[in-house]
Amino acid sequence: MTKPIPLILPLLLSLAVVAGCSDPSSLAPPSDSGVLKVVTRNGSTTYYLDRHENPLGPEQALISDYAKERGWQVEWTMLESTQQVLDALESGSAHLAAAGLTHLDSRGERFAQGPAHTEVVEQLVCHRESRPLPRQPDELADIEIVITAGSSYAETLTTLAAEHPDITFTEDTERTTEVLLSAVAEQKVGCTVADSNIVQLMRRHFPHLEVAMNLTRGQNLGWYMHEDFNELAEDAREWMNSVAGDESIGRMENRYYDYFGGFDFVDLRALSRRIHDRLPGLKEEFIKAEQTTGIPADLLAALAYQESHWNPRAVSPTGVRGIMMLTLNTAKSLGVTNRLDPVASIDGGARYLADRHRRLPDTIPEPDRTFLALASYNIGRGHLLDARALARRLGKNPDSWQDMREVLPLKADKRYYPSTRYGYARGYEPVHYVQRIRNYRDVISPAFENPPSQKSK
Repeated sequence: MTKPIPLILPLLLSLAVVAGCSDPSSLAPPSDSGVLKVVTRNGSTTYYLDRHENPLGPEQALISDYAKERGWQVEWTMLESTQQVLDALESGSAHLAAAGLTHLDSRGERFAQGPAHTEVVEQLVCHRESRPLPRQPDELADIEIVITAGSSYAETLTTLAAEHPDITFTEDTERTTEVLLSAVAEQKVGCTVADSNIVQLMRRHFPHLEVAMNLTRGQNLGWYMHEDFNELAEDAREWMNSVAGDESIGRMENRYYDYFGGFDFVDLRALSRRIHDRLPGLKEEFIKAEQTTGIPADLLAALAYQESHWNPRAVSPTGVRGIMMLTLNTAKSLGVTNRLDPVASIDGGARYLADRHRRLPDTIPEPDRTFLALASYNIGRGHLLDARALARRLGKNPDSWQDMREVLPLKADKRYYPSTRYGYARGYEPVHYVQRIRNYRDVISPAFENPPSQKSK
C-alpha cells in the first residue's frame, strides 16, 4: 500500500466522484449563475487543505482571485488523477479544469484553452543512489520508468521512443505524480517523470530524489475550459493578462515558489533525521505555544530549528542561548529565568514573536506581516523600522515582503545606513533567515497535521 505524501495531504480529502456524463448545455455560464465550477486534483501545486482545513495551493489561489474579480463563487470538485480531471471536464461536469495541466496541441483539440500561468520543464527523476544515472535519452534502455496515466509525460516519452526504440514506460492509473515520486525516493520504482515545479516541492521531503535530465524545453501550465465555453476561456485569458492577473500570479509565486534555494541535500537529510529524533519530544510544547499566542505551531518549530536545530542547550558566541536562542535581556523581559529550559524557551520565543507581529500595523496583509515579524525577531524592531522608512523614501512598499527583501540589505550599504536612526545592520541576514524558515516549515508542517489532543487544565 502506498504511503500518503505528507506534503500534499495535510489531511485526507473526501474525493468527489463524477458519475456518468452531464449535459454541457445544462451548465449555465458563471456570468449567469454566479457560480464557477472547477475540477482539480489534490496536490501541492494545485489544491490542498492545511491542518486547519483552509484551502491552499497555487491553482486555488489563482482561481479564487479570478472568481472574486468577477463576483463569482467557486464550486470545487476534487478528483484523484489528471485523467479523471480531463474526463470530467469533457463530460460537462465543470466549466474549467485547473490542475497543473500542460498546454498541449492534443488537449487543444478537445478543450477551449485558457490562460497559462507557470512555465515548467518535464524532468526525469530517479533515486540519487541509482548508478549509473541516465543523463541522455540514449541511456534510457533498461531503465524502469513509471508515469501517471493521462499526463503530458506520455506524449513526451512516446516522442522520445520514436527516436530511441529501446525506451519503454508504464502508465500507472492509480498513482499520482507525487505518489510516484515518493515511490522513487523509497526505491520502489526506478524513475518517473514530473514537472519541475512538482519536483521542487517534493525534493524538500525526499532529498534522495535527483533530476537525471530535462526531457523538454519550457512548457506552459494553465487552465482548460469545456469546449462550449470559449467566451469563458477568452475572459480568463483577458484577466490573467491584466494588472490584476499579473499581481495574482506574483502573489502566488511569492507564496509557493519564490523562497526556494539555499536548501541542500545535507541540510534536508539532517532536518529529516531531527524530525524523527528531536521533534517528538518538543511537539507538544509548540502546540501549547500556538494555543497561547496564536502563532502556528509548525511556524514556531521551523523558527526554533533555524535558531538551534532543536538543541535546548545551544549557545552562540554572542551569548544568545536555548532552543529559541533568546538574548539575556529578551528573556528577562519575558520572565524566562532559564533559557536552557526548552519549555520556558519555546513559550518565551513564541510570545516574543507574537509581540513582533502585534506591533506591526494591522493594515499589512498576510503572509507579509508574518514574514516581517520574523525579520524583526532576527534583526530587531528598530532596524526593521529603519528599513520600512527607507522603503518609503525609495518608493517601495514597506508592507510588502517582496519589496522589503530588496530594502533590508541596504542597511549594510554605506550609501544608506548612515541616514537611518539605528545605523548599520547586516540586513541581508533577515532575508535569508525568513527564506530558510519558510523552507523548513514546508518540511516540518506534516508532522503537525494531526496534533495530539491536549489534556484538560
